[in-house]
Amino acid sequence: MIGFMQRHHSYDPHQLAADIKAWGKALGFNHIGITDTDLSAFEPEYLAWLDHGFHGAMDYMAKHGHKRTRPQELVPGTIRVISARMDYHPPQAQNGWEVIQDTQSAYISRYALGRDYHKVMRGRLQKLCDRIATHAGDFGYRVFTDSAPVLEVQLAEKSGLGWRGKHTLLLSREAGSWFFLGEIYTDLPLPIDTPAQNHCGTCHACMDICPTQAIVAPYTVDARRCISYLTIELKGSIPEELRPLMGNRIYGCDDCQLACPWNRFAQITQEPDFHVRQGLDNATLAELFSWEEQDFQEKLAGSAIYRIGHEQWLRNIAVALGNAQTSPEILSALQNRACHPSPIVREHVAWALAIHQQR
Repeated sequence: MIGFMQRHHSYDPHQLAADIKAWGKALGFNHIGITDTDLSAFEPEYLAWLDHGFHGAMDYMAKHGHKRTRPQELVPGTIRVISARMDYHPPQAQNGWEVIQDTQSAYISRYALGRDYHKVMRGRLQKLCDRIATHAGDFGYRVFTDSAPVLEVQLAEKSGLGWRGKHTLLLSREAGSWFFLGEIYTDLPLPIDTPAQNHCGTCHACMDICPTQAIVAPYTVDARRCISYLTIELKGSIPEELRPLMGNRIYGCDDCQLACPWNRFAQITQEPDFHVRQGLDNATLAELFSWEEQDFQEKLAGSAIYRIGHEQWLRNIAVALGNAQTSPEILSALQNRACHPSPIVREHVAWALAIHQQR
């Protein structure tokens, strides 16, 4: 990051904006848009969401005050935000619905099947900034990829990349929702793009399909019920009443995206880093549950999944094993972890074994 400057080299802002979009495409981004920092229209809704406690244990969502809805307070001097989209849906991945319907298999959110997107996106955004600096001179900027208090979906919507769907993810008419977002906060006075229009209409397929009914109203998700939150953000015990609803989803959940009609237009990623690694698109629960901590660390190094740690990985799979059709292999896998050193793992294994005994 370069510190915010007061002066830049002489350049044509409109030409620079066009160049930024061309350079972004050359770096693997599928869409680049530019907007201002005015998020005042979204602030009341966001604060109400926090007031309802819908962020659950994600304390970081509230602790930054207004910095999330006021970019210039997060990074003083910011007057523009460059939003970037990069498609991630991997080629030749096992069909998502087929994996979900096979209770012996483990479902992992499609975004996590390849390399950690934080590293990929941040690196490309930095390269884009380096390119901008060669033409505009030293300028103020800061790069973000799901790594700070940033309303990335709302900024992307204002930038013209798409619109915020009823499931709260960004949707694009050309690309559905299987993509990552990243931002560059900058002091460059660039021309801004036209915000996108909403095209959800009367459709509520995402709301209907949600296994835990976490989309409590259009454009409102109660994270405390969301499987992505339960498997990734929640560090303790998963509420028992939600466990049977999680099925075999052990890391994240894509049901709302799989059901969305706009994903008929989703693009297969051209980024090799997002291709499937370690056969995670169709691995069995028993196989993944057998991984010791060293296996977990070695096989998932460089993956977003690595962040949750081995204990949480086993906790999630134990729930899925409890939801699986009873078989000698499933029971054996659970019994082998019944005395695990972690009380969290033991608790969820005991619950899973009790479920099978009740059948």
